[in-house]
Amino acid sequence: MDALRIIGGQPLVGKLPISGAKNSALKLMVAALLTDKPVILRRVPNLADTRFLKQLLETLGTSIEWETDGDTCKINAENLNSTYAPYDQVCRMRASFNVLGALLTRKGQAKVSLPGGCAIGARPVDLHLRALKTLGADLNVENGYVVAKTKNGLTGAKIVFRFKSVGATEHAMMAATLAKGETLIENAACEPEIVDLANCLNAMGAKIEGAGTPQISIQGVAQLEGTDYEVMGDRIEAGTYAMAVAATGGDVTLENAPVKSLFAPIERLQSTGLTVIADEEQQTLQVRKGETQLESVNIDTRPYPGFPSDLQAQFMALMCLAGGTSVIRENIFENRYMHAPELARLGGNIQVHGREAIVKGCETLRGAQVMATDLRASVSLVIAGLAAQNVTTIHRIYHLDRGFEQLEQKLTSCGANIHRITESRGQLGNA
Repeated sequence: MDALRIIGGQPLVGKLPISGAKNSALKLMVAALLTDKPVILRRVPNLADTRFLKQLLETLGTSIEWETDGDTCKINAENLNSTYAPYDQVCRMRASFNVLGALLTRKGQAKVSLPGGCAIGARPVDLHLRALKTLGADLNVENGYVVAKTKNGLTGAKIVFRFKSVGATEHAMMAATLAKGETLIENAACEPEIVDLANCLNAMGAKIEGAGTPQISIQGVAQLEGTDYEVMGDRIEAGTYAMAVAATGGDVTLENAPVKSLFAPIERLQSTGLTVIADEEQQTLQVRKGETQLESVNIDTRPYPGFPSDLQAQFMALMCLAGGTSVIRENIFENRYMHAPELARLGGNIQVHGREAIVKGCETLRGAQVMATDLRASVSLVIAGLAAQNVTTIHRIYHLDRGFEQLEQKLTSCGANIHRITESRGQLGNA
């Protein structure tokens, strides 16, 4: 089992490239099931999650060409010959569940395991299933699987979500592209990744309008074509590295960053006293921290364009080093403070009360052995470890490998002292 060993206290200086967005790439890979023509996706990050999905798509009969040292993925679902997505593959990554709608609209039937993923809350799929039912699908849940059928294809309808859900919005969009007639999605999520998916589907011949707003209209088409499409930059990765610079000091330029989608994180970081210079035309973020201690800032996580829940753990790590007291309110997931006890092992002063966390800043953190609990919690420990005195060892970093491409290499190139080590079960047990 791998771990990360960090010797903290080194400022980050240099240039750091931002990879394609994991949360977008996964849905674009699924969208390739909607056509029997080749779909070329560029800037696909090489992560555990994208590799898991590649395996599932190949199980379904797709052909995928993806060089291990490249970021271009060519998917051809011409010979799609299975509509069964087994538990042992879907349980590893929640986004796999979205093959349900793609298989149903392309093949008229599907049997897909209920999803797995990070342990950050219940994250039910009822909105996904209700949307597909509204489009005319016959659904049953049997022994942990969703069994779906449609006699004469899906039919456009009005879908009203009771709350904004990124995954359900994306699922409904993909299913509706080949449905008969018009589909109207109301109270749709507005995240940039939804716009990216809509842009890719439209490039394939879909007719989608309103993506990025609460109301999306989709005029169904008879078939979709192939396309050559570049995945948007990862706004969560960009925000994470910006916070790493804020915690450690230094001056880093983030390249190929989705600047336009980072308004809320940039505004909060600037409020701490950090210098952030955004260049939307060049797609760069220059992040610079001076000698003075950061100021405490409160955040409330909200659906886009609010502060993203996927940056909450990283911001908490940063606030452990700020002057004063900050209040963090998590409004998206009910169980997303599992990183707080681990940050406390490094010296963080954090009190959690339900969905609210109160963080009292300090001047320094000290290295310790800590345990990663989920993807974003993992990288919050990296940020804290980079800023802490002495050595920090982060165990169970397989969570990190799900969402951050070449993390050690990128940070090392900017001056961090961070290494991957392999340890035995006995070492972990004595941690």
